[in-house]
Amino acid sequence: MSVSVIDYDAGNIRSVEKALAYLGQEVEVTRDRDRILSADRVILPGVGAFGDAMGKIRSYGLEPVIKEVVRQGTPFLGICLGLQLLFEESDETPGVAGLGLLEGRIRRIPDGEGLKIPHMGWNSLDVREGASLFRGIEGHPYVYFVHSYYLAAEHEEDVAASTFYSTKIHASVEHGNIFACQFHPEKSGEVGLKILDNFIHLENR
Repeated sequence: MSVSVIDYDAGNIRSVEKALAYLGQEVEVTRDRDRILSADRVILPGVGAFGDAMGKIRSYGLEPVIKEVVRQGTPFLGICLGLQLLFEESDETPGVAGLGLLEGRIRRIPDGEGLKIPHMGWNSLDVREGASLFRGIEGHPYVYFVHSYYLAAEHEEDVAASTFYSTKIHASVEHGNIFACQFHPEKSGEVGLKILDNFIHLENR
C-alpha cells in the first residue's frame, strides 16, 4: 500500500508521516503529480491559514492534481486545514475559493463564555452509525483538536462525526472516496491510529 502525503509547505505534515510509518505504511511526502496520482491513498494534512494554503496549492499546480485524484476514485483524506480546503469558502479569508469538492462553508467558532479560541484540546465525538473511518471504535471517542474555524457542511448525510464547542461542529465527513477530519488523528492516541488504519484499509469494508 503506497500513501502520498501532499506537500504544500503546510505545518504538521511530518507528524502525519510518522503516524503512518508507525502503522507500517510506505509513505511519501511529495508534490509530484505522477507520484500522487499513482498512490493507493492520498492525504492532505496541514495547519495554517485557509487563504495562504490555497495560494500555495495553486502556486504548486496541485489543485487539478487533487481534483483528478478524487475523480479517479482514489481514497482521499483531509486532516484539519486539509478538511477545510475541500469546501467552498472560509470566513478566515473571504473571497478566496477553496477546492469546492464538497458543499459547505468554514466559519469562525463563535465566542462562548469560558471558552478559549483557538479550540485546543480533547473533545468527544458523536459518530454516525456505519461511518467507515470509525469502524471498530465504540462509544463517544475523544480526539484532539486545534482550530479557530469549523465546518458547517451543506449536507447532513456527508457528516460522519460531530462535536460541540460553543456550537455544533462537523468534525468528520465522508462522501464517496473523500474522507476528512477536523481533528488530528495523528495526535489522538490509539483512537487516532485506528482511524488512520481504517482509512488505509478501506477496501476491506
